[in-house]
Amino acid sequence: MKNTINSATEIVEMRYEDSAIDKRILRGIKEMGFELMTPIQAQAIPLLLEGYDIIGQAQTGTGKTAAFGIPLIQNINPEDKHIQAIVLCPTRELAIQAAEELRKLAKFTHGIKVLPIYGGQDINTQIRSLKTGVQIIVGTPGRVMDHMRRHTLKMNNLKTMVLDEADEMLNMGFREDIETILKGIPKEHQTALFSATMPKAIMDITDKYQRDAKLIKITRKEITVPLVKQYYYEVNGKSKADVVCRLLDYYNPKRTMIFCNTKRMVDELAEKLKGRGYFADGLHGDMSQRQRDMVMNRFRNNKTDILIATDVAARGIDVDDIEAVFNYDVPQDIEYYVHRIGRTGRAGRKGRSFTLVVGKEIYKLREIEKSCKTKIKLRSIPSVNDVNEIKAQKCLNDAIDVLQNKDISKALKYVEQKINDDDITALELAAAFLRLNMGEEAKEIEKVEYKTSGKGRFSKRAYNNSDKSSGSRKNGKSNKLSAQNKSDKKKKNGSCSKSGKNDKSGRTDKKQRIPSSR
Repeated sequence: MKNTINSATEIVEMRYEDSAIDKRILRGIKEMGFELMTPIQAQAIPLLLEGYDIIGQAQTGTGKTAAFGIPLIQNINPEDKHIQAIVLCPTRELAIQAAEELRKLAKFTHGIKVLPIYGGQDINTQIRSLKTGVQIIVGTPGRVMDHMRRHTLKMNNLKTMVLDEADEMLNMGFREDIETILKGIPKEHQTALFSATMPKAIMDITDKYQRDAKLIKITRKEITVPLVKQYYYEVNGKSKADVVCRLLDYYNPKRTMIFCNTKRMVDELAEKLKGRGYFADGLHGDMSQRQRDMVMNRFRNNKTDILIATDVAARGIDVDDIEAVFNYDVPQDIEYYVHRIGRTGRAGRKGRSFTLVVGKEIYKLREIEKSCKTKIKLRSIPSVNDVNEIKAQKCLNDAIDVLQNKDISKALKYVEQKINDDDITALELAAAFLRLNMGEEAKEIEKVEYKTSGKGRFSKRAYNNSDKSSGSRKNGKSNKLSAQNKSDKKKKNGSCSKSGKNDKSGRTDKKQRIPSSR
């Protein structure tokens, strides 16, 4: 019976600088933008620094890499150019991402080399890299086994072994490889095992290869962190893409992940958003490895700010500063909801999650609320006027910034000449510039209301903004005038576009959006 050393009620807020972490590693943590430890980090880091073996039960997106990475790096001797730590991951993508994060953590601890090794890459290239002196290996079980058979991995100086996503490795059939690797390393070493679930096979491995391991169990309550504001919107299926655009324009998140339940929907939504001028890419399992690498590189390097993905393709992706997560489809599994919203609100940062609910999906949302012990708040879709106000304020604030910090003498000359030549006022010209920079005006989105009763009955009512303001939503009567107005506006109003989006990163190339059309 393992000794479980934490529960939801025992988690307290902890800062990295309040621990025994080396100052050089703290510099790397600070540069990555982290402030507060996640629950798994607060429990695992002190134990690993003290030399204990641990079992960490935690989901993807809870900060596991830093939880084992910080003590692992602190335990490395930079003067010793032999392998001192191995991290096993189930997939190539996870190995690459874990290696990248370890490099960031070790940035100011000079002399430490991290090398990812995995199938699909020339093994001779890896062998040459190993000969240069590498202390930390991050690899897949199959490729680590290949190097062990070739005697290109020298284990004599190994201090730390980490099994990341252990349940996934077992599901992929790596148990025999894992046990072979564990048998081939020195007996005197520290082992850290992380897994989302704890099946019997995992416990068998821990009993056999770990010594007095401490079990850290992070409950679902802790995973759905309070810094993530969770909202849902009742929508028609045909208007889901319009709602996403409206929310992107209104909230203007810096980085966004959108989750779909199918590969087909990922492709369709990516095309729709790109067609409306958004910087978006799709990611799913049918894409080649080269395509997936290109998509992730663009997202990490801020060349795209929206990543649309399936749950499987997104597993293990670890990108900082994601401000918003969209559930374009209500997840099919409750665990997926936890994984999805865990992409935002990390390490003391705030985040938002938006779930689009169509029809009887409201029942699934209620299941998620009950299971996760959380409250997902119903929100109204922002109106065209709401978005226009946001865009106008952004344009005006940008103009004031230019007025206060730039030389406008040449521009003033052109404006004065235009006013005199065309007999217009300065106010009219300013308003015209504002209208131009706000982009095409979107059309109103039909809103719906889904009701459930205790007897399992379900009903739907559609209404538009005019209905809501006039009170016709209450009596359920159709407003013919509103319907006529809506019809008349079709010629004037374009679809949702991202013209005038406020780019908080300071990149000016995103201000010119392609107006959308239907």
